[in-house]
Amino acid sequence: MPGHVYRITEVVGTSEVSIAEAVKNAVRRASQTLKGLEWFEVADTRGTIADGAVNEFQVTVRIGFRLLSEDELKA
Repeated sequence: MPGHVYRITEVVGTSEVSIAEAVKNAVRRASQTLKGLEWFEVADTRGTIADGAVNEFQVTVRIGFRLLSEDELKA
């Protein structure tokens, strides 16, 4: 059996609560559109400031997903 082949996509998750929640939001949303998600990597972290306080966390997440076979796509 040949090895797996992966594709990487980048998405930006946001949260007013935490970096961890921003990552979870990014992965959750990507999973609604993509199949075969297997890993993630935080590529960048930033946020917005309002009135001298953190307003929102923004996290760029690289998500690796396996390119599925025709049989796996039909399932």
